[in-house]
Amino acid sequence: MKSFIFMSAEEHFSEVVHEACVERQIKTHPQVEAYLVQILKHYLISKNFHQPLVNDSTEKSPETFAEMYLTAMNAEAPKNKEMMRTVADRSLYLTGFFAESLQKKIVDIDYYSDIGSAAYHNLAIWTKQDTLSTVFTTFSKRFKDFVYVLNYVSEKSQIQSDQNVLKLYDRYLRTGSDLAREKLNELGVVTLTKEQLKLSKA
Repeated sequence: MKSFIFMSAEEHFSEVVHEACVERQIKTHPQVEAYLVQILKHYLISKNFHQPLVNDSTEKSPETFAEMYLTAMNAEAPKNKEMMRTVADRSLYLTGFFAESLQKKIVDIDYYSDIGSAAYHNLAIWTKQDTLSTVFTTFSKRFKDFVYVLNYVSEKSQIQSDQNVLKLYDRYLRTGSDLAREKLNELGVVTLTKEQLKLSKA
């Protein structure tokens, strides 16, 4: 694996997802691994996970995953695809990244897994693009395999809060924030200088 401090979040996730598939002996397509990387990147920004499914302020947004699934099923095209994809991806991310926390809840992992698998099944049927449809079919049929993959990534990355190293380092790469650099240095991470950052963006 490359030196962590010089990797972007996407590079890091790409390597760890592939490593997870090898370690868990899960054979799959490169497109499936790439999709998992995009899920991880998207939810690296925690507010993306909490975005309401329904943006219409006049309509109450569903709160539970079961309600979200039913809302997506009853929505008109093409909104139904967008909603169903959100339900599917959130279910996979939640069960994979926070499996330990879910074990302490009344609603267990199987609840989210069943909803996620069903959501990906619908997406596979609704999606005309062959490659993406194959990805959704894979997730639908082997949902729990990829829960294990994301669980491995979670443990390997140790990303459990907004104060994690990857987010801080990405923030520093994007903004050159002195505060982010100081926090990284406190954590023992050697950062690029501002001059090096400018050169890397040139």
